[in-house]
Amino acid sequence: MLYFQCDYAQGCHPNILKALEETNMLSTSGYGEDPYCESAKAKIRDYINCPEADIYFLVGGTQTNQTVIDSMLQNFDGVVAAATGHVAVHEAGAIEYSGHKVITLPGHAGKIHADELKQMLADHYADGSCEHMVNPGMVYISYPTEYGTLYSKEEIEAIYSLCNEYEIPLFIDGARLAYGLAAADDITMADMAKLCDVFYIGGTKVGALFGEAVVFTKNNTPKHMITQIKQHGALLAKGRLLGIQFAELFTDDLYMSMGRNGVKWADSIREDLKAKGYTLYMENPTNQIFVVMDNAKLEQLKENVVYDFWEKYDEEHTVIRIATSWGTTKEDVEALKKIL
Repeated sequence: MLYFQCDYAQGCHPNILKALEETNMLSTSGYGEDPYCESAKAKIRDYINCPEADIYFLVGGTQTNQTVIDSMLQNFDGVVAAATGHVAVHEAGAIEYSGHKVITLPGHAGKIHADELKQMLADHYADGSCEHMVNPGMVYISYPTEYGTLYSKEEIEAIYSLCNEYEIPLFIDGARLAYGLAAADDITMADMAKLCDVFYIGGTKVGALFGEAVVFTKNNTPKHMITQIKQHGALLAKGRLLGIQFAELFTDDLYMSMGRNGVKWADSIREDLKAKGYTLYMENPTNQIFVVMDNAKLEQLKENVVYDFWEKYDEEHTVIRIATSWGTTKEDVEALKKIL
């Protein structure tokens, strides 16, 4: 079977596995208080050109989103996101479970628009009964979006300007950050650090066994952050396992090289789909491909390919997602093209 269902189907990059094996029998302090985590943090700060960045390693994406949002909001605050955003759709109500409503705006190819955000914020505070409503206390976007699309630097600047005007933080979910940056031509990770209050660098979907690196960029870390991470079940006792992985990810440009691999093969598959007459549901430049498939053809495809159901298109067609990754090979792609 060919696995194109997601970008975390495989284990981890061989460099990470080797580093974990080499350090396996060493003893260190737990909970991230070890030299490997400190080394990884230093490498990240240097890479994003943000020496004041405060960095924490958490175990997974859902825990990261919930912990960051809950730690930065008051109990009367909600978080603004696209209706198609990950926190609104695919996290089993984890944000609401922590006591914060997800306030949705229309998703335009996965993105929120600054003008609609501005109108929503203005309308909220112009309402004389706003004290009886959930307060919009944060804006959440993901890069890339759930549809693999990218905000331009100008679009993020416009959203962040509004956040600063209303004194609310902008949080960027970077679960697939490497794939987004590899496909972008106007933004770097250093830019990302300047254009938000907090973001995270995804490891789970970009070559790590597990783990995400949360980066607070404006001397704005919530109080007692370690305590809050632990309360949300996101603090790993053997914290050095995260530090070792991120230290490898930020050695010799490994993180971005894995992002470029996923994008390269996704581009190749997209071009092949177009040449064969398939209809793309959503155009995007990253590692997720959304294609409209005839249901009868899907029955044949699933005999050899594991893909991800996305949504029903009509009675005879379905939208599926084909995802490439850091570990996708030329052989995988050629075999998929043959089946298509």
